[in-house]
Amino acid sequence: MFIGQYDHSLEAKGRLSIPKKFRSQLEGGAILSQGLDGCLFLYPKAAWEQLISKLSQLPLTRTDARGFTRALSYGATEVEIDSLGRILMPDYLRQFASITNHCIVAGAVDRIEIWDKSKFEIYTSQINSKREEIAEKLELP
Repeated sequence: MFIGQYDHSLEAKGRLSIPKKFRSQLEGGAILSQGLDGCLFLYPKAAWEQLISKLSQLPLTRTDARGFTRALSYGATEVEIDSLGRILMPDYLRQFASITNHCIVAGAVDRIEIWDKSKFEIYTSQINSKREEIAEKLELP
């Protein structure tokens, strides 16, 4: 499980240090992909494979299903964690998420989200202002 948030800076060559608390869960490999809401998703390889399995069960005849599956898979790449705990973030993914320097690496239960710091602050401010309203709409067991 991934929880918590960490401030990080992107290195000049596009490398990002993954928080030490997250690294052990990525030892089997990791997939970095375009996410939702303007962030990047970093999945452990096993969790990515589960997600892809679910997506492959969506009906091919549905435009939205095809589009979402394409967007997620086209914008994904396998990444390796080096001996210093860093991943190399490709230019196209950094551009997608508008990450140039300061970023937030946040645990989102089954995945890690990587945000441009200013976008993260705006997004979380909006969500936090509607927290109770959102909670009432959800049906949790």
